Amino acid sequence: MLQAASGPGAVGAASPTAPIAGAGGGAGIVAAAAGEVGQAEQPPGSNDSPRIAMYRKATAGAPGPGPWCAYFVSWAARQAGTPVGPNGQGSGSVDALYAWAQQTGRAQPAGSGYTPKPGDLIVWDEHIGIVENVLPNGSIQTIEGNSSDRVSRRTHEAGSALGYIRTG
Repeated sequence: MLQAASGPGAVGAASPTAPIAGAGGGAGIVAAAAGEVGQAEQPPGSNDSPRIAMYRKATAGAPGPGPWCAYFVSWAARQAGTPVGPNGQGSGSVDALYAWAQQTGRAQPAGSGYTPKPGDLIVWDEHIGIVENVLPNGSIQTIEGNSSDRVSRRTHEAGSALGYIRTG
């Protein structure tokens, strides 16, 4: 299994549930996530900060600090008006999000021939991120929460993921 303060990366309203005006679907998810790049754990290694606590609060039944990549993608999807998880409440569990995607026909296993789109969720073993872009060589550019204790941009080789969750 797996801030309320504004500042660098603040997006939309400080509310964990207020959608971003004018943005929706995959583009809205990417916009929400991109605005958070650089948000970091305070103190480092704590799995917490005021902003990370806000990501947790965007999901139902969120416990205290712990791995937060799934909270982050749930928050970004909700910000875009495209909530994920049963009844749209998001999840702090990568496994639960992928199980929901399988049950709703949104899961796309690696090797299925599916090309992810910006805003789709990319799933690895016990980690999840947001597809920002697919490069011509097939590499996937992502925005991930809880990557080196912060929201980070990464590039992954094609085929490195276990699968994807279609959000649009």
